[in-house]
Parts: sequence; structure tokens; C-alpha cells
Amino acid sequence: MATGNHSTVTEFVLAGLTEKPELQLPLFFLFLGIYVVTVVGNLGMIMLIGLSAHLHTPMYYFLSRLSFIDLCHSTVITPKMLANFATEINVISYPECMTQLYFFLVFAIAECYMLAAMAYDRYVAICSPLLYSVIMSHQACFSLILGVYIIALVCASVHTGCMFRVHFCKFDVINHYFCDLLSLLKLSCSNTHVNEFLILVFSAINILSPSLTILSSYIFILSSILRIHSTEGRSKAFGTCSSHISAVAVFYGSAAFMYLQPSSVSSMDQGKVSSVFYTIIVPMLNPLIYSLRNKDVKFVLRKMLEKRIFL
Repeated sequence: MATGNHSTVTEFVLAGLTEKPELQLPLFFLFLGIYVVTVVGNLGMIMLIGLSAHLHTPMYYFLSRLSFIDLCHSTVITPKMLANFATEINVISYPECMTQLYFFLVFAIAECYMLAAMAYDRYVAICSPLLYSVIMSHQACFSLILGVYIIALVCASVHTGCMFRVHFCKFDVINHYFCDLLSLLKLSCSNTHVNEFLILVFSAINILSPSLTILSSYIFILSSILRIHSTEGRSKAFGTCSSHISAVAVFYGSAAFMYLQPSSVSSMDQGKVSSVFYTIIVPMLNPLIYSLRNKDVKFVLRKMLEKRIFL
């Protein structure tokens, strides 16, 4: 497209979740409360696992990394969202928008693969318990974590790099509460076929591949659990997986609804609601799910609280 046919956009306006002024203040306090719970929950989980020798196992090593990703994921989105609720015009500069997009992609993709790594950990623990400490060595865990971040950084860099080649016209209102790929591309006045193809391919890889890994792991896990004769043994084995299954269902369900469907105006509006789940709700729920449904975490937390009370 010729230079004269488009203008250089230096800032965008975020449409937000709602255009109704009477809902701005209630939503501000709602999401502020969610963010406080998210920060306290995830920081608490990281500190609890770091300070307790009882939780220095591969399972909790991955869980602490998931809490770090959730904390960062929420922090990339929520503070700007809260600021926008308090202002009349929700403006975000072009560099700030691209930065938010990049880090959102990094932590969203990292969460996909971290959940897959955690499923593999549970598969080894239940299906090969005698070899667990050998297979899930410190070096193996570190390699899995490193692989998660490498994939996330590469995919986010490709997406953001391709976004820089997109020209934006004078229509600068983003129909979202943060800078997302699909909502940004709708403002483009240049060819976006490459970007759309990358979104489809990378979404399929980054959602379907970890999902299939998780599904395969749990098929083998379920098969192993059904071979356990004692009811107590089955209950204990399933108990170590139930929290992870809950977290996976909410995160992948909402992400797949957003990115694995044809884009349209209606789907974009519905997608904003879907996005709330994997950008804001899931980071809050994960530490609650893993703490409230995990006997080891509750035991360590109770011991630490008792120790502080009696000091």
C-alpha cells in the first residue's frame, strides 16, 4: 500500500469490556479484588514452595513456575485494565501496545506448555513410580522449563515481529481491553494474510499439541489408576491429578474458544468475555485450586501458620 493511503498510528484507544459508564466503578473494584487475590495467591504459593523442604519435589517445582507465569500473565493485563476503568478515554501508546502484546504472548504460550509439562510429570509419577526420581531429575526438570520459555519467546517474537509490518489506519479503537492479535489485525489497512496464517498455525500448535500431550498422559494415568486394586490407592492417585485437570479445562477451553474459530465481529465480542477467563480468572484460580485441593500444600501452610502463631 502506498504511503499516502495510510497514516502512522502513535496510539490506540481500548474499547474495554463495556461502554456503560455505570458499570465502570463496580468492574474496577471487582477486577481489583481479583488481581489482589491473584498476586497474594501466586506469590504465596511461590514462597511456600521455596521455603518448605517438604515441597522440594518436581511436582511443586513445576507448580511454583506455573505460579510465576500466572502472576506475570495477570500483571501484563490487569493493571492497565484497572487504569482504563478509572479514565474516560482508554489510551495506550503504540510502543506500550506492542510491549503488552509481546509479554502477553510469552506468558500465555508458556502456560500452555507448562501445563503439558506438569501432565507429563504426573504421568511419570503414577505410571513409572520406581523410575520417577531418575526420569524427573533436576536436570530434566530444568530442561523442560527451559524448553517452555524458549518456545514461548520464539513464538511471541515471530508474532510481534510480523505485527510491526502491519500498517494501521486512522481507525484506532481496539475492540478489546488489551492489545491482542486478532483485535489489532481488525484495525489494519494492509494485507494481513501472513499474520492470520501464523495465528492459525501457531494457535493450532500451541493449543492442540500441549492438549494432546495432556490427553495422552491422562489416558495412560487413568489406565494405571484403574489397575490399582485398593480404593484408597485409586483415590490418592486421582487426587494428585484432579487439580491439574481443573486448571487445564478452564485455561484451554477459553483459549481455544478465542483462537480456534473463524474471526467475526460477534466472535470478537464474545472473545472478550472468553479472554477474561484465561488472562484474569485462571491466574487467580490456579493457586486456589492447587492449595485447596492439595493435602501437602494445606499441611505445609498449616504448619507454617502454627509456627508463626507460637513464635
